[in-house]
Order: sequence, then C-alpha cells, then structure tokens
Amino acid sequence: MSSFSTAWLALREAADREARNAEVLAACKAAFAGRESLAVCDLGAGSGASVRALAALLPPRQTWLLVDDDEANLEAARQLGGPGLKVTTLRHDLAPAPRCWPEGTGLVTASAFFDLVSESWIERFVAALTADRLPLLATLTFDGAIALEPAHPLDGTVAAAFREHQGRDKGFGPAVGPDATGVLADYLSMAGYAVTEGESPWRLGGAWLKLRRALTAGIADAVAETGAMSGPDLVAWSTAALQPRRTLVVGHRDLFAAPRPE
Repeated sequence: MSSFSTAWLALREAADREARNAEVLAACKAAFAGRESLAVCDLGAGSGASVRALAALLPPRQTWLLVDDDEANLEAARQLGGPGLKVTTLRHDLAPAPRCWPEGTGLVTASAFFDLVSESWIERFVAALTADRLPLLATLTFDGAIALEPAHPLDGTVAAAFREHQGRDKGFGPAVGPDATGVLADYLSMAGYAVTEGESPWRLGGAWLKLRRALTAGIADAVAETGAMSGPDLVAWSTAALQPRRTLVVGHRDLFAAPRPE
C-alpha cells in the first residue's frame, strides 16, 4: 500500500483537526456515551494523529491498535500513551487482508484512507466489519473538490485531472477516489448500518502557507502525470494557489456508521 511520510502527516494534522465534521464526531461520541472503556483499531494510522484527535471524545479508558505498513510512522506512534490510554502498533499491509482488528475491538477508525482503495476492497472490508458488527468512523476521505477562492479559470481542469489520477491503483486495485464515501455508505447501509455523513473540507488561507506549498506541489505533480494540462497552465494555477489573498479548498467527507439494533 502507499505510504506517507511523517513530515507530511505532521504538516497536515492541524488542518485535519480543524476540518473534521462536528456532527459526525458527535454521532460517534454518543454511540459510546456511558461506557468506561473502549478498544479502537485505527487503519492506515500513520503517526497516530487519530489518537490525538479523537481520544477526548471516547470513554476514559482506551486501548488503541495502530495499523500501518510504514515502520517510521509506527515508531513515531509508539510515543503515544498516558493515563487511561494504551497504544500498541501493528505493521501490516492492509491491501490483501482488510481484517486486522483483534477480538474485543469496539470501534474501527481510519483517516484519509478510503479514497485510496478499490471498490472490491471496500466490499471485503465491510463484509469483515459487519461480521463482527463493529462501528466505523472514517474521516477526511477526499471527495474530488479542489478549488481556489476567489476562483481561478483553471480550477475545474486541475480538479478533473487530479480526480483521474486519484483513480489509479494505490496498491489496492483501481482506487474509488472521490466516490469512496458514497461507496462505503452504500455497502454499510445495505448491511443494516445507520450512517451519518458530513463534509470536512480543508479551507487553507494565508495562515496555512507551508501546508499549501506542499499540497500545491503534490497536486501539480499528480496533474502533470496525467498530461491533461500544459506546463505553463499548471504553473499559472500553482502560482495562484499560493497567493495570500486566495484560499485553497480541498473537499473531504466524514462518516460514522453503527449497526442498527437487531
């Protein structure tokens, strides 16, 4: 599966925290209200940002299993822990084997992950999840939106090219990309889950210049690989994306799903 550097994960963490959808987080919090403890399995965990973002929402005693295929990310994640919080890690390639959570897990989470996988992988994942009747919190799944505010004439071309690139194989088969949350919600709904969804866009103004630089460079590299834009046009859009007066908007969606009572 594709890996992301600890530097990139650290750079985006504050923007992720600000973007997560409050209604979806509230649904997750309510599902575990009154419980004293919870075991969580985080897929594609990176350096453990989900622990830092979500621990305050969940019961006071938590055990987290952080699953990733990048040893450098897991080494950073091993520094987590504290009163009432136990963190362990598992190096594991999720592509061939979606089910990796141990017995006793009460919640599966993932952040910025499901747009990388294929529909067939989601189908297998949901089958494993529903077999154990586990809730899922999936946050910051890319939804295909990339735009500048004020708008730039090339916004649509850039977004379309990036969406095309996003659909390429990221190690799980042809990626569902921007359709990921909808596909996930459909499979979960068919399996009898109640699903709460909401938008969680990045809105990166002048205060986010370092993240914008890295993000714009990544978008430009992906678009260039598609051959959909000329070099001068791509430079023009990238230059505009870094202007302090503009805001770079990247769309995501969050989802919380729990089995309906039998």
